[in-house]
Amino acid sequence: MKCAVVVFPGSNCDHDAFHALELCGQDVDFVWHKTGDLSKYDFVLLPGGFSYGDYLRAGAIAGFSPIMNALVDFAESGKPVLGVCNGFQVLVEVGLLPGALLRNENLRFVCRHVYLRTENNDTRFTDKLKPGQQLSIPIAHGEGRYFADEATIKSLQENNQIVFRYVDQNNNTGGDGNPNGSVDDIAGIINQRGNVMGMMPHPERAMEEMLGSNDGVHIFQSLLA
Repeated sequence: MKCAVVVFPGSNCDHDAFHALELCGQDVDFVWHKTGDLSKYDFVLLPGGFSYGDYLRAGAIAGFSPIMNALVDFAESGKPVLGVCNGFQVLVEVGLLPGALLRNENLRFVCRHVYLRTENNDTRFTDKLKPGQQLSIPIAHGEGRYFADEATIKSLQENNQIVFRYVDQNNNTGGDGNPNGSVDDIAGIINQRGNVMGMMPHPERAMEEMLGSNDGVHIFQSLLA
């Protein structure tokens, strides 16, 4: 696959994303946010960081970058898009995913490994995972609390669009495993078409055991298979 990692002013996980894709043997380019053409790529990754310094709110200004029109066209063509952390926030801002990412419930920046439970392994991002498989993936965010109204949450549940939930070490939801207060313990969702996924945890930072976990490999292997 020909892969693109979009770089905004303030991106700081772009090199991690690039490295993760290279580890999986993929051809990958950095693509500056002022680019207006993504037609030569098969997959686009929006990395984490603090695009435009998170002014106004996280991801808000990046949503007006020149590349966004091309990204929307790319997604609407059915090609896969993954937004990680700040990338998830951007996908929500431009309407490619529903809901909003709010300030963490404790109003503090949180940076640590968390546990995720695989809720939907029937996606192009998760088909190398087993139903209910637990992953250890790091987070690093101050505005990661997923929120949506009751009707949207019900729709996500009914359409199996909740891909990952935060859990404790025993793989249970509803407790201290939720690091930011996300509604329904949501850590990652996908669009109805199944080609755009956003998640707050950083799989690109969990590619090698020496860094504490290689569970992120499963996500990239699923996508790139």
